[in-house]
Order: sequence, then structure tokens, then C-alpha cells
Amino acid sequence: MRKLTRAARPRRAARRSPLFTAALVTASAAVALTACGTDRAPGGQPVADVSVAPATTKAATVLDRPFTKPDLVLTDTAGKQFDLRERTKGKPTLIYFGYTHCPDVCPLTMSNIATAMKELPQADRDKLQVVFVTTDPERDTPAELAKWLPSAGDPSFIGLSGDFTSIQAGARAMGIGIDPPTKDKNGKVVSMHGAQVIAFSPKTDQGYVLYGEDTSVQEYAADLPKLIRGENP
Repeated sequence: MRKLTRAARPRRAARRSPLFTAALVTASAAVALTACGTDRAPGGQPVADVSVAPATTKAATVLDRPFTKPDLVLTDTAGKQFDLRERTKGKPTLIYFGYTHCPDVCPLTMSNIATAMKELPQADRDKLQVVFVTTDPERDTPAELAKWLPSAGDPSFIGLSGDFTSIQAGARAMGIGIDPPTKDKNGKVVSMHGAQVIAFSPKTDQGYVLYGEDTSVQEYAADLPKLIRGENP
């Protein structure tokens, strides 16, 4: 595993690029934004920065300074208010920000987690909370998320939509950058977002482990039992 400490705040973007670059630059490395289905690079100022130990082959990065679960009250797929902190309190929770029209990274991430979950005993599956927060709430209504999540991942996954500004602030609190959806030169709507999955401990409710977009089914399957117990992978 890698030990990681949060620091100042740069970013970069690339299609299918690593989610954060484990390059030691004084005490910082970039957290990438993923442009699902496009090569557009984002403008604007840096949003997140981390400092890391040298990279290893482990999928998991254990944070030295865990993230506090964002104070987000959004709308779930049933159209009901969902208080993220309250509803996931004391539960092992994976949180991911993405959008349903993403052609690659988002559905692959949901599928990998869902497939890995199938290797868990039913009791552990019932404990694990997987939360997908849209970065494109104008198109990703609760009804749209309700149709997409069972096919992209698993029917147990929680889909949340709401005000973009609130979602962006919640993501930023976890070191994840997202940009408002825009249209590329062909008129296609693009959502730029950091593609990290962050695991929150059932013991502390702190986000203490980070996974990148290249994490495999096998790597999730190996780590999920420990995450459910609130242990370091």
C-alpha cells in the first residue's frame, strides 16, 4: 500500500489517464480529471493536491490524513432526500463521482466493484455501501440513475443527484475535482471529473483509502473484506 498525505492543489486531465500522478515534487502530486470520451483538457485553477510516498504495485493508497465524509444532502433514485453522512454512518462505504453518459471509465469502475462484490459472503455484501454521485445532474436525474446503476453496477448501489454546486463542493472536500459539464466541438456533452474511488471506514467514517481508475476486479475483491472491517488493505 502507499501512504499519502494531502497538501497544496494541482490537477491535470487526460482521457484514460492515471487518476493521480505519484510524482514526488517537493511534497505534491497531481490528482487527474478524467474526460470520459474526449481529449479535452480542463481550464481553470488547480483543485486538489496530494503528497505521496513512492508508488508501489498496490492498488490501494492509504491516506495519512483521511478525508471527512462530505456534508451532502442530495436526492436518491427513489426521489427521496438522502443525507450522505447520516445514511452511511458506521457503514463501510465506497464513494465515486461520475456520470451515466460516460462511455468508459464510469461504467467500468461500477462493473469492477459489482463483480468483486459477488465474491463476498452475503452478510458482507449487505454491509457495503457503494455510492455513485453524478457529476452531470442536469441529465442524470434520479430516474435516469435508477435505470443505469443496476445495469452498470449492482441494484444495491446508491445513486445521488442534485444541485451541481453542492456536488462539486462535496467532491472538492474529498480532494476530487469536477468541472461543470460542457460541450465539445462536436456538440457532445462532456463531464470532467476525478475518477478516484474513496473508501470510508465503518469505524471512523473517515475516507482513508483511495483507488484509481485502473483498479481491477481482482484487486477490489482482495481488498473489500478488509475495507468492510475497517482495516487497511
